[in-house]
Amino acid sequence: MKLAAKLASPLAAILLLHSSAAIANRCTATSGPQRVALLELYTSEGCDSCPPADRWTSALPARGFGAARVVTLAYHVDYWNYLGWKDPFAQALFTERQRFTNTRIRNRTIYTPQLMLDGKDYRAGLSLSDFQQRITIANNEKPGADISLSLIGNAAAAETSARVTLHRKEPGASVFLALYENNLANQVTAGENKGKRLAHDFVVRALAGPFAIDGRAVVQHSFALAPSWKTRDLHVAAFVQTASTGEVLQAVALPWCG
Repeated sequence: MKLAAKLASPLAAILLLHSSAAIANRCTATSGPQRVALLELYTSEGCDSCPPADRWTSALPARGFGAARVVTLAYHVDYWNYLGWKDPFAQALFTERQRFTNTRIRNRTIYTPQLMLDGKDYRAGLSLSDFQQRITIANNEKPGADISLSLIGNAAAAETSARVTLHRKEPGASVFLALYENNLANQVTAGENKGKRLAHDFVVRALAGPFAIDGRAVVQHSFALAPSWKTRDLHVAAFVQTASTGEVLQAVALPWCG
């Protein structure tokens, strides 16, 4: 009995330590009574007109447009890679998303840089006054959904869960989960941006969805992490969007807490 007691004490301490670590590594964010806008940038390191748009989006949080008002995501497309510089952040999936979105809004061509605000082409240029007005309008709207987003992070994966409740019946509503990284930079050695050092934020590393939702649902996804990704700069985002119109019902983002 004495031996068992001596063995149980360290074991209990170890279990308590692991339990505390698991709790410490879990973080959550819940959407509020105002609708958060969704800004999506389609960009490429192979496009010489993209760096100004990249810098503009990177500066948004410092100008009062943080995740509490607008969730920003930057998708690097792959169709500029043929010019001699292969964008290391580019994915065919993002090109596919851009094509699908532009088909929905009846744009005949796709281009970079392209900004999409709440599922619609945003061509007002990099005007902060117009952007301020658009975001204020969005924030004054009642959201069409509630999102409770949670993240448990470790060195290998980001375990993400989103509990979503629709406020109204919305055929075709879907949930998307995104893992993105800030504070990235590359020295470009070929292509249209040869010789430039390009900096990026909100770079989507992985996108999961669409997950169909009818009323309410819990969507879970495990994002596998590459060794080169800096966990301190990772974030996860969740947004609810309709397939037919692209309307964004709600969005929320959460920084890494592993």
